[in-house]
Amino acid sequence: MDQIISYFESIDPILAAFYATLFTWGLTALGASLVFLFKGMNRALFDGMLGFTGGVMVAASFWSLLAPGIEMSPGEGFVKVIPAVVGFGLGALFLFGLDKVLPHLHVNFKESEKEGVKTPWHKTTLLVLAITMHNIPEGLAVGVLFGGVAAGFDGATIGGAVALAIGIGLQNFPEGFAVSMPIRRQGVSKWKSFMYGQSSAIVEPIAAVIGAWAVMTFQPILPYALSFAAGAMIFVVVEEVIPETQRDKYTDIATLGFIGGFIVMMTLDVGLS
Repeated sequence: MDQIISYFESIDPILAAFYATLFTWGLTALGASLVFLFKGMNRALFDGMLGFTGGVMVAASFWSLLAPGIEMSPGEGFVKVIPAVVGFGLGALFLFGLDKVLPHLHVNFKESEKEGVKTPWHKTTLLVLAITMHNIPEGLAVGVLFGGVAAGFDGATIGGAVALAIGIGLQNFPEGFAVSMPIRRQGVSKWKSFMYGQSSAIVEPIAAVIGAWAVMTFQPILPYALSFAAGAMIFVVVEEVIPETQRDKYTDIATLGFIGGFIVMMTLDVGLS
């Protein structure tokens, strides 16, 4: 792990953010590739994996994003928390607006429950868009952290950025499966189901590069950018991930998965930062 951190310290931060999110994209593709091995999906396991995803996102939102953002903010008392409050609120509002506009369908939801503007798009496209939507803040978060390290901000470390990328990659694995398998059940070929599943994370390297560039170019926005990503991720967890795990009888398994995901991400961040 020390060699990995040393490598990321030695390269351009924008390139580092790109490579890190290629890793998260790759784990999405690995999860999607399970469609070649399995004919169906165990619902208890699936809900547990979704819960794990939520736990990772919530832990990352605090340990990797909000806490460093507050630490590097100027001022004392209420003044010090203003960037976190503003950024967090704007991030949640951004995903709220995207949720209302972008046509999508959450995993485990019926086609009649699709959200966003009305569209004739097929269910497969709507499923991919649902996962793609919450991969945007994940990629942005990784890029912003790498950009913060390059800008020399206290609280932003390569270890923390690498930990965040690992955590997001781990929770992207079940997400790839969560897209590819429902699409396969609709009669789509295994190859096309895999391609749909892995494509849901293609936005992560793009968002990461934009985030790293923005922070390096406009350094004062870093505390706001970190909190923005946190607010967007928390919105996704509450609006999408948790409801998806509560639609069957395996809610306790999903809850335990959430706790496990939180523990893993917290451990990674504290251990590597």
